[in-house]
Parts: sequence; structure tokens; C-alpha cells
Amino acid sequence: MKLTILGGGGFRVPLVYGALLTDRGEGRVTHVVLHDLDDGRLRAVARVLAEQAAAVPDAPRVTATTDLDEALRGADFVFSAIRVGGLEGRADDERVALAEGVLGQETVGAGGIAYGLRTVPVAVDIARRAARLAPDAWVINFTNPAGLVTEAMSRHLGDRVIGICDSPVGLGRRIARVLGADPKQAWIDYVGLNHLGWVRGLRIAGRDELPRLLADPGLLGSFEEGKLFGADWLQSLGAIPNEYLHYYYFNREAVRAYRQAEKTRGAFLAGQQARFYEEMRDPGAAALAAWDRTRAEREATYMAENRESAGAGERDADDLSGGYEKVALALMRAIARDERTTLILNVRNQGVLSVLDADAVIEVPCLVDSGGAHPVAVAPLPEHATGLVCAVKGVEREVLAAAESGSRARAVKAFALHPLVDSVNVARRLVEAYADVHPGLAYLK
Repeated sequence: MKLTILGGGGFRVPLVYGALLTDRGEGRVTHVVLHDLDDGRLRAVARVLAEQAAAVPDAPRVTATTDLDEALRGADFVFSAIRVGGLEGRADDERVALAEGVLGQETVGAGGIAYGLRTVPVAVDIARRAARLAPDAWVINFTNPAGLVTEAMSRHLGDRVIGICDSPVGLGRRIARVLGADPKQAWIDYVGLNHLGWVRGLRIAGRDELPRLLADPGLLGSFEEGKLFGADWLQSLGAIPNEYLHYYYFNREAVRAYRQAEKTRGAFLAGQQARFYEEMRDPGAAALAAWDRTRAEREATYMAENRESAGAGERDADDLSGGYEKVALALMRAIARDERTTLILNVRNQGVLSVLDADAVIEVPCLVDSGGAHPVAVAPLPEHATGLVCAVKGVEREVLAAAESGSRARAVKAFALHPLVDSVNVARRLVEAYADVHPGLAYLK
């Protein structure tokens, strides 16, 4: 089975390959094609993968190419993890937004809109090519903003594109662990949009254990989200929000922390990864050891500004292991082998949330089998969550409209309507500033 990884020179690709190395079952991936626009990054990542596979018999074969059509042709699965504009673009997204006093995070607020505006046209081109060159392939999208990009691709691939994210998985795992339960045995009642969702229940043997957690301030304060949001606020919500909702519930504090930081997250990662890829230019460097060292630093500093502003302290060791690669592998196994499972995924709504239309991509538990991912019916969201979901989905639709039409006015509208951008004039200045620094936005007229 052939797996094509778009963004194959990306730093986190070895996580995906490492997960593949654990799969010894029938119908497993036997050929991995790495595609990237940067041949040097491809060679660097291929070296890491070669060291990963050195002690593994019959490891999946790895080839690399800068030709997109060649990479897509005949693929069974396509994993999309591209970053349009690179980490330098992410740093620019953050810098421009913070100069206006608004959030520049890559998936939330102004930064997420800017990233979406330059990513959607590229993702749509990939979707069209995949439909033509690999019509039977399943596309797994990890490209951010994951929900928005998945919805853009779904207009050309239908339900054969599925978005993944490790945030809900990690949240459910942490809650189950605190409650003394096996995460694999828990049903997580989670719903929302990507990076905008809530756990409303966690059922173990048919019993909802979330009320027990919410009633115990000590337990609430013992894991990442409890430290980040505070026990009182979680008890007021009656739910556990995705960590990215910290940007909404504590926006002023988050913006202040990001403005006071020595470097933005994007600037930090750009410098860190540049050092890794530079090190890989030395043919004698130990590739896997350098990658492991760099990844450990990356994971330990994740959302550091938010944790600092909340007084949440350092991340727990158990939260430093990532997880999206495990979601991707479980998804591929379920589809390729009809190994039915339940995963929280980004898929078309299909009537699950009545406040959104059928084609709106949402993040929700899905039953997965050889026919793809099927969203599970969930209870309606409370009004405060419904308002936020509808507002952000409306912004996503404006981004899609701007990308399709090239309308600068629609782009301004997308920024102006976002709950974290509080001024039409700020929105106009943001579009001007982003167009100045991103060549990929030259299509906006």
C-alpha cells in the first residue's frame, strides 16, 4: 500500500514513519513517498527515516520527489501536512497581528485567517490533482487550519478527505487518566470545530464520569486544562474545553503574554528547525539523535506563553509524546482493513450539528470503517458554545469565499467578523500588512 506524505520534508514526518514501523499487519503501508518543494529538507528527513528503519525488518520503502503529480499518482492514502510560507510565514503572521494588538496564533484569530488565506488555494489545487491522479485515495489532512482546509478540500474530494488533530485525543486521554480509566475504554462526548471544541462527557462502562471530575477541584487542578483554565471556570462551563479555547476565554492575557515574549512561537520554531536542517547538511551527523533532541525541546515549549499567563507551570511528561501520528495510523488501518474504531475527526457535518449546514466541517466522534468516517449524533451545544462555533464557521466561510473569488473585501470581512478582531479598521490594516509580507496573498484584489 502506498502512502504519499505532502510536506514530506517537514520536521514531524518521522513521527508518522515511526508509527508505520509498529504496524506489522496485513495490508500495511509498504511504500512511503515524501513530497516537498525543498529538496534539502527532503534529504534531511529521509536520513532520519533511514536511521529509524535500520533495526526494523521489512520497513516501508521510502522514496522522495519534488514532483507533486508523481507523488500523488497511484497513492492509496495521501497525508497532507504542508506549510505554505514555511515557519517564516508563521512568524510573520504572529508579528503582524501582535503589532495591531490582536492574536497571531497560526490557527486562531488573525494569524489563522492569514494562514488560511494563503493555504486554501494550494490545498484546493492538491485536492483537484488528487481527484484526477488518485481517485480512489483517501486524503488525511493535518494541514492547518485543519478544519478550514479540510472543508476547502472536501468541495472537490467529498468525504474522501478527513481532517485529523491530536488535541481532542490528548484531552480525552488526560481526562481518562485523571479519572483512573483506560482511555481506550472511554467514550468521549466531544464536539465543535477544530481547535474550538468541548468535552461534555466521558463515559466508562456506560456511566458518565465527567460530573465526578467537575465536582472535585483537586482533580481538576491536576492536569493540563485544569491548570490552564482554572477549576472555577471549568465548573462554570460544565465541560472541559480544548486547550485552544484559552485564546478566547483569556484573550487579553494571552495577547499580553505573546507580546512580552522574547520570541513568538513561529520565530522560535523557525530558528530551532533551521538549526536542525543546517546540522543535517553534515553527512556525518547523527540524524535521529538530532531530531529527537530538537523534538523534545519543541514539545516542552508548546503553548508556553498560555501556561505562563495562567500560572500552569511546565507540561507533564506524559503530554510530550504528540499523538496525531497515532490517529493517522488508526484511521488508515480502519479504512484499509475495515478494523472498525471510533476517532475524533474533522468531517462534513451531515446534520450532526443542526445549527450548521450539512457541508460544514466539524470536529466530532466518528465511527470509522472501510467506508470512511461517519459522524456520530451528539447533543446540541449550549448557547454560549453555539454562538462561538457559528461565528467562527462564518469566518471560515468568508475565507473560503475570498480564496475562491480573490476578493480583498471578503478577506477584510473575514478578519472583521472574527470574535478576536475587534475593529473593521484593524481588519483592513491586517489585510494590507499581510499582503505586504506574503507573496501568496497577491491574488487578493
